[in-house]
Amino acid sequence: MRSQTAPRKCPNPACGGVNLEPFGQMPLRGADGRHFRGAVWLLLIAALFLVPGSTAWASETSGAKALEIADRDAKVIDQREKNGELTHSVSKVDGRWEVAYFAGGEEVALAIVDPRSGEVRESWTGYQVLWKMARGYEGSFGHKLNAPYVFLPLCVLFLVGLIDWRRPWRVATLDLLVLLGFGVSNFFFNRAEVGVSVPLTYPVLLYLLGRALWIGLRGSGSGIRPVWPAGWLAIAALFLIGFRVGLNMADSGTIDVGYAGVVGADRIAHGEALYDNFPADVSQGDTYGPANYAAYVPFEAIWPWRGSWDDLPAAHGAAVAFDLLAAALLVWLGLRIRPGPAGRKLAATLAFAWAAYPYTAYALESNSNDTLVAVFLIAVLLALARPALRGVFAALSALTKFAPVVLAPMLATYSAAKKGPAARVFAASFLLTTAVLLAWPAVDPGLHTVYDRTIAYQADRDSPFSIWGQVDGLEPLRIAILVATALLALAFAVWPRRKSLVQVAALSAALLISLQLTAQHWFYLYIVWFYPLLLVALMAAEGGEGYPTLPVRGRSEPAPSHARSSQPAPAR
Repeated sequence: MRSQTAPRKCPNPACGGVNLEPFGQMPLRGADGRHFRGAVWLLLIAALFLVPGSTAWASETSGAKALEIADRDAKVIDQREKNGELTHSVSKVDGRWEVAYFAGGEEVALAIVDPRSGEVRESWTGYQVLWKMARGYEGSFGHKLNAPYVFLPLCVLFLVGLIDWRRPWRVATLDLLVLLGFGVSNFFFNRAEVGVSVPLTYPVLLYLLGRALWIGLRGSGSGIRPVWPAGWLAIAALFLIGFRVGLNMADSGTIDVGYAGVVGADRIAHGEALYDNFPADVSQGDTYGPANYAAYVPFEAIWPWRGSWDDLPAAHGAAVAFDLLAAALLVWLGLRIRPGPAGRKLAATLAFAWAAYPYTAYALESNSNDTLVAVFLIAVLLALARPALRGVFAALSALTKFAPVVLAPMLATYSAAKKGPAARVFAASFLLTTAVLLAWPAVDPGLHTVYDRTIAYQADRDSPFSIWGQVDGLEPLRIAILVATALLALAFAVWPRRKSLVQVAALSAALLISLQLTAQHWFYLYIVWFYPLLLVALMAAEGGEGYPTLPVRGRSEPAPSHARSSQPAPAR
């Protein structure tokens, strides 16, 4: 009688516990009648060596071997020829060997070796060594928005919806094309060619600066006049907004900016120090103003931070809310600027222009905080006739990302003499809001630390994402532009003497663009800071016509307006 034994299984985990009993009992015989059981075992063992991903038998590349492989990389050899003998360090990061090469203490090359294949998967020199965002990795920014089948249709919709097809050769058509011109730079950025992508942003910024100054100083311009009815534009805007929100939920990622917002909200919620108190994986995330982190508190309360850089639903929720709020405020502003059907058309056009523009979607797909700046600046325009409320929103924008502080002199003196009551009310509300937001950071860890972690860090930032960081010897030019921007900010406080809402929007956009021209680190996310202001200037402007302003005490008043005294004056 045959003895009964438990089925035998392969001892190698890579087999998945395969039952070997059928092989063990198989009476294979050759022509000479001998058993081939031993041969079957040998074949099985040999197959295990060939199974892809079999970790039990395959050996990984060691650190020493990875160094030997990296030494043969063409870019490493080139750096050795340029710099002489290089020192190195080898470390394992995310399961891959990273071999860094140094010349005189400066990292000049990086080779990334796959431990399984023993091949150099990536090698970098120059800017790409220290800046991962310069390596063109897919999914770092924009995600699916970068796909041609998403980005290009958005550009087409933007143009089709906003061009005046009855008069396509107007300067407004060029304005729209230039606004999409950032896409040329973005194309090269996605190909990791930052030496090309960065210089290509400056012609676009300079053109938009010129257009904003033209409208702001003249008080008129060739406005954007779409041919489509307001209802069609509104339906298209709603569809695009829904598409963008769906795309955010289905395929988007949170960059360090959004992660920092969630961490800061957690610190506020737990009564901890906000600055110099961030985790190592986002150690410089405390570089923004306290208003930024406060805005994330409601979302972090709904989706609490779990202590790691995971999906961060709070950052997604905040980014979607900021985007929807910006669109809603633009609609409200359009209705306030013009009465009746013209206002509804303007409101629908502003909403469509926001929803169809690829770079508002870029900020949403990256789940960044930049749209929050846009929200506060649109609110400034809505509150333009109320000095106290205007001061609150101006302070909130400045304490989110500090650039909007350049608008404070002009906003302080809007529709009032330089030392008039409105200026004093604005100044009081601006300073009070600032004091409230800085009260806790002033106690812990102290204003000196806050300054070091925010403004000082940003000012000393060295980045390849500007011509100032790529080309030596341009610092005097940068300082000159920075000084000119400061002088313009002061000049616009008193000139033009009387400004309309459209002029304030245009000059505000001009100041922000001018300041961005001097930035040591510039990125496509910053477009949304000035974009809604520029939209208002381009769409509410009327060619060759002046604009009424709010009454100024002691001066002759303009013709009566349909707007109430608490609202911005309409641009007719």
